[in-house]
Amino acid sequence: MLNTEYITIISNRNKIVLSVSSIIYVVMIGKYIEIHTSDYQVYKTRMTLSEIENCLGDGFIKIHRGCLVSVKAIHTITDKINLSNGDDLEYTVRKKKFIIEQFYQKQKNYIDRIKKNNMQITDEDYKEHYRSFDYVPFAFTDIEMVFNDEQHAVDWIFRYGNQKLAELEELPLERLIGNSFGKIFSNMDSKWLRSYERATMYGEVLELMDYSPEVDKYLKVICFPTFEGHCGCILFDISNISFVQNGNDTEQVTMNKYFAEIFNTKNNNGIR
Repeated sequence: MLNTEYITIISNRNKIVLSVSSIIYVVMIGKYIEIHTSDYQVYKTRMTLSEIENCLGDGFIKIHRGCLVSVKAIHTITDKINLSNGDDLEYTVRKKKFIIEQFYQKQKNYIDRIKKNNMQITDEDYKEHYRSFDYVPFAFTDIEMVFNDEQHAVDWIFRYGNQKLAELEELPLERLIGNSFGKIFSNMDSKWLRSYERATMYGEVLELMDYSPEVDKYLKVICFPTFEGHCGCILFDISNISFVQNGNDTEQVTMNKYFAEIFNTKNNNGIR
């Protein structure tokens, strides 16, 4: 279902196969290339920038003579290229306008390709892929992000969900799968959308704990990238979670009470 491309390099006399989608950026150091990946590994190999540029394809931008950056890894462009993994890279300032134009065009191409590829995957394909999640004791869903013409995420579509998700959302799966969140819940809170967009576009794994006005519950959500243009979400109703303080089983406190106290304290102090 996923068409992942790979490159093969020689690093420290070892043959290594890398997924192109895992590469954040590459930089020229003397006669060698350093390849930085999403799992914070750095691989050194003897290649020219032109050689590796041909291998990586058009999903990368040259920000100066010795550096290529993945479009998916770029979070923002300010006085530096700010990456999703927290790194900041220098770029040729006089080419800032050109780099920004390239970024938006390549990002648009990426999103257009995602839309095209997603049209080829059916609900049955998603159900088969995630069937091992059908009976896990927590809510899980795979969502497809919906982008507007400016390449900003504006909604998401439920592509898979298990029975625990239906219980959490208090809706039957038939009402969820294939429908957009905004269509089902008119009071959609954008805080979830921004985090899911980050996981989808920049490959981040994020944990959120906040109140959901849509279902009137405090939720803990862990989101992470799955298919291109998608992210997976593990969701917990905080009222069903307990934690043990100082390893003492007799001092269990419900997460719902604990988090509600923190949330109310922040609000009382004027923190949003």
